[in-house]
Amino acid sequence: MKVVLQNLTKKFPNRNKKGADVIAVNDFSFEIPDGKLVGLLGPSGCGKSTTLFMICGLEEPTEGKIFFGEDDVTELPPEHRGVGVVFQNYALYPHLTVRQNIIFPLQNLKGSDKLSKEEMNERTLDAAKLVQIEELMERKPSELSGGQQQRVAIARAMVKMPKVLLLDEPLSNLDARLRLQTREEIRRIQKETGITTIFVTHDQEEAMSISDVIVVMKDGELQQIGKPQNIYDDPVNLFVAKFLGTPPINIFQGRVKDGKLYLTENIAQDCASNQSAPTALLNVAGVTDQEVTVGIRPEGFIPDEHGALCCNLVRVEVMGRDISVVSTHPACENPNIRSIIDADNEIDPDSATVRFSLKPHKVLLFNKETGNRIHF
Repeated sequence: MKVVLQNLTKKFPNRNKKGADVIAVNDFSFEIPDGKLVGLLGPSGCGKSTTLFMICGLEEPTEGKIFFGEDDVTELPPEHRGVGVVFQNYALYPHLTVRQNIIFPLQNLKGSDKLSKEEMNERTLDAAKLVQIEELMERKPSELSGGQQQRVAIARAMVKMPKVLLLDEPLSNLDARLRLQTREEIRRIQKETGITTIFVTHDQEEAMSISDVIVVMKDGELQQIGKPQNIYDDPVNLFVAKFLGTPPINIFQGRVKDGKLYLTENIAQDCASNQSAPTALLNVAGVTDQEVTVGIRPEGFIPDEHGALCCNLVRVEVMGRDISVVSTHPACENPNIRSIIDADNEIDPDSATVRFSLKPHKVLLFNKETGNRIHF
């Protein structure tokens, strides 16, 4: 089922009655393709959960339209939209067994949708098998682990065979290992069923690992839509570049002059002589002379004793396949620079400094005032 949001806006009254309304979602438009898993990604308070609640009908838009396929569902009650919702806190009934929790939505169907007892039991078992909890059917939620409770919540959402599955930060209450396992299960279930799925999260690693498409939000506004790798490689602005990536992107203050990129503080400082020398980091032909913000992805550094970027070495962290070189530089906004390099490289941990050359496609430039991307 294709889902289309058209100029969607949600305003809440200000607690101070004389103040302006609080805009949670502002003129939000995008299309979710049929059968895809889309991640709504952004920091807390960016409007992603509000968007989800408008899609499922729990919140009414102030302006705009919501379409499921060609049908306008903007004013349709939640129970008639054909959606399944999994909430952050699971919302299981503690006095009911797993079987009773899963079957509950089917027992409320009326009219032509009403099922026989045999049909309800069959669907309930199918949903339990889908999330691999059929052996837990007679237990109550208090007897289950967090991961098992999450599976029950997913089974309950799936049992009605929804057109759209909505997941509101479903992994936030799980430990690290269960988060990894459960997100893999969510991806498997979505692939097996082909149900259009919208996954709300503030965790960019979760969103990147299982989403077909990521929608990045900030302050209720759409920042960028695209495939996870495309957004990582080609962010439209500084916010998106900072939000995606682990370890995070390294941010420097720099300037462009005569088609070359320099750092603004201690430009290409010579490590041995401790004297500043105007050595360019990169050629950036076509970029006008200006102050810029420079982002360098952790994997964009190449150890090079003749490299233009000289940093003060803090420590070397061995991670097996890779090495994380932790260093500092006066022009860097991050407390530490993290450079991820292949373990075949040898870095002297007792050295005071380390030099790098850079991979041009891993260096991103942004307008110092607007934060918008500058391509070169």
